[in-house]
Amino acid sequence: MRAGPLVLLGVGTLACAVRMARRRLVAVTVVGLSMQPAYQPGDRVLVLRGIVPRRGGVVVVELPCTQRRAWDHPPAGLGSMRTPVTERRWLVKRVAGEPGDTWVSPSGESLRVPPGHVLLLGDNAPRSFDSRQMGPFPVNRVLGSVWRRL
Repeated sequence: MRAGPLVLLGVGTLACAVRMARRRLVAVTVVGLSMQPAYQPGDRVLVLRGIVPRRGGVVVVELPCTQRRAWDHPPAGLGSMRTPVTERRWLVKRVAGEPGDTWVSPSGESLRVPPGHVLLLGDNAPRSFDSRQMGPFPVNRVLGSVWRRL
């Protein structure tokens, strides 16, 4: 029996869809206590790359060098679909503010979230390294939005 062009087209389309999904979806394991009770250490989440949700959504963002509060490598987040993510360290955080929103810094100063940045907080504040220490995170350091738990 001979496969017709329609069957071959279907197989090619499926292979293309699988490749695209692998670039857009990343599985991440939650480490640490900063997102308790929503996420526990060891939970696995599926991340949709290139998406930053609105306030209240959960993202995976690259961990900066905590002493310098800066990053050692070019961004692997939004718009960097081919950059390997396995050599980076990631944080799971909730979006608490979007560009233009006002927030109060730990020093009591009222500030605006600048364009191209988001305010990110862990649900478990005492155990979280987030915008309370770092300030707003650049959007290009966001890997993507947590889509679902695995």
